[in-house]
Amino acid sequence: MMTLYSGTTDPYSHRTRIVLFEKDIECQIVEVDVNKKPRELGEHNPYNQVPTMVDRDLVLYESNIINEYLDERLPHPPLMPVDPVSRARARLMLARFDRDWYSLVHDLSAGDKKSATRARHALRDGLTVISPIFKEQQFAMGEEFSLVDCSLAPILWRLDHWNVELPRQARPILEYAERLFARKSFKLSLTEAEKAMRSRTR
Repeated sequence: MMTLYSGTTDPYSHRTRIVLFEKDIECQIVEVDVNKKPRELGEHNPYNQVPTMVDRDLVLYESNIINEYLDERLPHPPLMPVDPVSRARARLMLARFDRDWYSLVHDLSAGDKKSATRARHALRDGLTVISPIFKEQQFAMGEEFSLVDCSLAPILWRLDHWNVELPRQARPILEYAERLFARKSFKLSLTEAEKAMRSRTR
């Protein structure tokens, strides 16, 4: 059986958990408090970080690498496009999310007031810019759910928790977020700590 070391509130771990449940993969999920990491995590991963996946003799870290491995190892349902051009576009979007938005997570969660405010504005503006595409299509890559959606969902789930308010013109991406949150795989992916992120604000 695969084992995933997963942070209880870590958005990188969250997107891998979504993939696991989307594909209905049998996997032992070890919840990790990032402030008190188990010794074996450092033995598997030289960076001592989550998420880390162990599959027999294979150890993987970096959530996008783990997610693509899972998609290739268990190809149904497929979460990446089949054709090379669309796959390249999906990978580019994933890289952009990491560079533009996941890079803000530390400041949003634990930064000083000035850094957190700057990060909130950057995330708000970035999501507002891409919002119009969801007027025309169900998901980020079109009509099929993909790894790109798995990556966006944890960010959108945490907006209230991070005090990020989207403007009225971003309504399409908020409606898209509710479609993601309604999926069975997303509901199953949530830890108790992640469920509390929104229950406190509603």
